[in-house]
Amino acid sequence: LSLQARLREATGGEAHVLWSDDGIIAHLPDADSAPSGDVALIPPDELEELVIGEVASTALFGARFRENAARALLIPRRRPGQRTPLWQQRLRASALLQVARNYGSFPVILETYRECLDDWFDLPALRDLSKRIASGDIALVEVETQTPSPFASALLFDYVATYMYEDDTPAAERRAQALALDRDLLRELLGQDELRDLIDPDALADVEAGLQHRSERTRARSADELHDVLRRIGDLTAGEAAERLQEGERAERLLGELVADRRACWLRVGGEDRVIAAEDAARYRDGIGAMPPGGLPDAFLEPVTDALDGLLGRFARTHGPFRADEVAGRLGVGEEAARAGLARLEQDGRLVRGELRPGGQGREWCDIDVLRRLRRASLAALRREVEPVDAEALGRFLPAWHRIDRPGATPGQEALREVIGPLQGLALPAGQWEAETFPRRIGAYSASWLDALATAGDVVWVGAGASGVGGGRVALYFRDEAPLIGPPRADDPPDGEPYEALRAALGSGAAFWDELVQAVDAPREEIFAALWGLVWSGEVTNDLFAPLRAPRRLPPLRSGGPIRSARHRGGRRRGAASATSGRWSLTERLFAEPIADDDRRRARAEILLERHGVVTRGAARADATPGGFGGVYRELSDLETLGACRRGYFVDGLGGAQFALAAAVERLRELRDAGADAAGAGALVLGASDPAQPYGAAVPWPKASSGRAPARVFGAQTVLVGGVPVLYLERGGRSLMTVGDPSDEAVAEAVDGLAAWITADASRRVLIERVDGQPARESPLSELLAAAGFRTDLRGLLLRA
Repeated sequence: LSLQARLREATGGEAHVLWSDDGIIAHLPDADSAPSGDVALIPPDELEELVIGEVASTALFGARFRENAARALLIPRRRPGQRTPLWQQRLRASALLQVARNYGSFPVILETYRECLDDWFDLPALRDLSKRIASGDIALVEVETQTPSPFASALLFDYVATYMYEDDTPAAERRAQALALDRDLLRELLGQDELRDLIDPDALADVEAGLQHRSERTRARSADELHDVLRRIGDLTAGEAAERLQEGERAERLLGELVADRRACWLRVGGEDRVIAAEDAARYRDGIGAMPPGGLPDAFLEPVTDALDGLLGRFARTHGPFRADEVAGRLGVGEEAARAGLARLEQDGRLVRGELRPGGQGREWCDIDVLRRLRRASLAALRREVEPVDAEALGRFLPAWHRIDRPGATPGQEALREVIGPLQGLALPAGQWEAETFPRRIGAYSASWLDALATAGDVVWVGAGASGVGGGRVALYFRDEAPLIGPPRADDPPDGEPYEALRAALGSGAAFWDELVQAVDAPREEIFAALWGLVWSGEVTNDLFAPLRAPRRLPPLRSGGPIRSARHRGGRRRGAASATSGRWSLTERLFAEPIADDDRRRARAEILLERHGVVTRGAARADATPGGFGGVYRELSDLETLGACRRGYFVDGLGGAQFALAAAVERLRELRDAGADAAGAGALVLGASDPAQPYGAAVPWPKASSGRAPARVFGAQTVLVGGVPVLYLERGGRSLMTVGDPSDEAVAEAVDGLAAWITADASRRVLIERVDGQPARESPLSELLAAAGFRTDLRGLLLRA
């Protein structure tokens, strides 16, 4: 509808528009050429007026009006108890509409507008789309083709069928049928928040400062410029005049010059003495009754018609949104007189009324040109906000988002729950969870917390592949949320007799290791290998985390009965964890609850947002999300529609399709604006495969000095300075490489940060044998390493707590 109105305005002729889910097709029978694609760039502030102006002429409006009139018993049946033919209902509704057109507050017409605009249309989504096009968030591409596209072909067929006999009525006659409409009543019915949340407060302050000549660039510098200020904004006190001068102390002298030259004069306005331009003396006299002094030229004292309206209009032109009582108090007139004058200006199209000022209450007035300036300034502020940040800001943001080394809760089981929540379904090396992931987010981590949650059945783990460093990969879940999230990617299910026998044995319920050995007719070594093969294929799990901590080898066969064995081994050895501890069970029971695919994808999309803050294609791929980024794209779009996240270009170079939580966007922009002084801008040592480390996942690695690309493997450490990787310590600590092209200051800070990380834990010991492919003792970094505390060893440089 809005496009149809724009096309009519651009071409001067009638535009026939048809739409479907595939697109919009416009037929311009009287145009020699198609208008520019810019006709689709509809300003957000014009959309509602265009739609309201067009909707009354649509078949939808006629149908809704007929049904509403029938419900209101305004179309009575000729014979009670008998059905009225549809053609009779349409004729009676049309006759009623012709009568009601002249009454802007006719309830059925207002209800029909409300139903069309609220129940059938989605104007907020259309305004959002228009703002994103205007801000450059969505690109508009104009393409001219020789033949219709597949979408347009279907629309073209529908057009012939729909419009063969449509629009036979002359256009001028249809124009004459425009409805009278009480816009205030319609706004109340729609319950619109209008622009209160759309106008940027900072933009409003800047615009008002410019209108009032209080900004640095608009202040007066001479008597002539001060006179121009008085002409533009009206009466001022001496103090207000000083605020509008580059040198405020000159205000008294310059005002004295203007008054002496009869270019300005003093009046009593609003209970205080104010100075006005001499040209406005008659307007203030006839508008508010302020008597000017003698000695002014007669030309400035001629009667002025609509003087109060002129003063109200100037006040509106030089202020942002204001209430009627504010302008009445400023001019010293009654509030009712001010409201009447403002209403006249609104009828003339010079003012608009609505909920406009951010944080305000009630309805305000605003000059229509000032409102356009405010919208443009707010849009410019939004454009500045949506400028993408660089990868460095993401490198600072993600560790802060995961609260690395900054736990937010008291260490314990509840803190562990908070950490596990956004990491559900993420497959990490089994050893990484307790060696790196939990301690960096909780602080004083204790393995007993995870054991307690696992024993209680609150937390479960599922294997996700035997490959990788750290003893295979596992994903953690809360038991009640596991069905909704779904299983992780894992190894292919193995085939063979031991595997089938184990599946059959576990099919009847959970079982201990000894019970499995008795149920499966195979050597213990084969049963052990088959059991862990099923673990890494994601088919079998355990109610304890202990098997993942123990060495992956079969425990020796115990001799004698349990009493003798216990006495022989002693209490401590008897309780030692092994790779067969606990009860084993099939994971299919965790995911047995039937969950719709859409619900499962929605849950994965929500967890990705919670985990990363900003979800990109690389982040989804690095997390091995089932279906990849495309598998959750639709659900992320739905979440954007619901307002749960935003879509935009937040991080430079990571693709145009990025989704982020509002809090994440604000934090990203804070880090961008703060720059190197932001929190997290110093040196940070982080596991290379940690979810809070974006490089090698969402962001590609910078080129390493040694020519070899770093890898996201458990045990390797990355030293970030200001969110940029500077050093990479390979697993085992024998090789150190510099990443990218860091400055000398960044390298020195990274070396100090690495040394502090090593000495913070008494169990750490790092012996660096090679740096960037060279022997460590011959490396250019050897002096920095020595200064940081590394000492020379036979094989390289050594540091330990």
